[in-house]
Amino acid sequence: MPDATLLNQVKDFANRANPYPVYAKLRENPVSRQDDGTESGTWVASTHATIASLLQDPRVSSETLPPADRPRTGNPLTDLLVKPLKDWMMNRHRVFIFRDPPDHDVLRASVMHQFSRARIQAMRTRSERLVADLLDEKCGAREIDAVDDLAYPLPVTVICELFGVPREDEPKFHGWATQLATALEPDSLSDRKIRDENSRTFDAIGGYMAELIKEKRKHPQDDMLSGLANEATPEGVKMGDYDLIATSILMLVAGHETTVNLITNGLLTLLRHPDQLERLRQDPERAPRLIEELLRYEPPVQFRTRKTLSSIDIAGVTIPEGADLVLLLASGNRDGTVFPDPDRFDPDRARSRHLGFGGSLHYCVGAPLARFEAEAALTALAKRLKAPRLVEDPPPYRSGAALRGPEHLRVAIDGIV
Repeated sequence: MPDATLLNQVKDFANRANPYPVYAKLRENPVSRQDDGTESGTWVASTHATIASLLQDPRVSSETLPPADRPRTGNPLTDLLVKPLKDWMMNRHRVFIFRDPPDHDVLRASVMHQFSRARIQAMRTRSERLVADLLDEKCGAREIDAVDDLAYPLPVTVICELFGVPREDEPKFHGWATQLATALEPDSLSDRKIRDENSRTFDAIGGYMAELIKEKRKHPQDDMLSGLANEATPEGVKMGDYDLIATSILMLVAGHETTVNLITNGLLTLLRHPDQLERLRQDPERAPRLIEELLRYEPPVQFRTRKTLSSIDIAGVTIPEGADLVLLLASGNRDGTVFPDPDRFDPDRARSRHLGFGGSLHYCVGAPLARFEAEAALTALAKRLKAPRLVEDPPPYRSGAALRGPEHLRVAIDGIV
């Protein structure tokens, strides 16, 4: 019988620095029912084949968020009239990663229409300049925190510039993004305190975005938010205000939270593999293949949650209708039937079918941008840091199990060239 405590071990902070031995135990049963304190439990898919199959299965839904239920204010008029209306609007206009077709497809198409190749390529050049500027600011230092000094400010600046967020407002997004990222953690869905705080945070960032959208309609500029607010897709689709607010929040939060982890996990991996760090320094053209291996080996998103719309027979078991489901992407990336010697970091792998950006309909919209930013950051770090070494290993990790990465990454150096 499969061990029904393994998912709890994945979520246990004690295993945050190295969850991979737990994943290996889970793969002994490709799909297993795990105890989560509820009668129905949670089903976990842990092998590459089962995850890939379920990502494409129309019987698997992304609409996993419970009905909106904002905290009561104590004001009878607000609680009886305003609160139900806001809850209804939030249920009707969820961010598209928590929506199924056809709504998901329409909203995603609008985003992709604005996420043009030319716009992304322009941000590649901008990313390289930002990295250079951030490292120049640390010249003379003998220690850097790769998170605070580079991995966080780079992607938040890029996504804010892409969306036309005023530079002076960028700091507001740090706290907002950190809080809203908890929505990806399974336990947060049933934690009343976290849900209430997420509602308040969503209202705060939603109010900010509503005002910014009004400004973009009055005075449009060459940015994604202006495009989404004023232009229709070639099919004639144009987002309404509430979907536009939700989509903007998603892009601003997801557009930097995951990239922070990708860059930080990448530098941590390279410092643990100094031969690969040196090879990157000598040959920056290796960066694209190195990023692909990082997305397999240490992905920034470890798992995503789903719900079954009907029963599904897979890998010798039957997942019942209405079941909570976890697709353990990072475990699939260490599946030895797909990746030989899976626990070895090897940027020279011939081919990688990794799940680092998910898959199928919900494949990461910002994947090209994340790749460019990680390439710019890691290439510059390899070239410019003199004798880098970890101050502590493992470093302190952020609390989340789904979005996994160091909270800080202190690196001692002999200087920056």
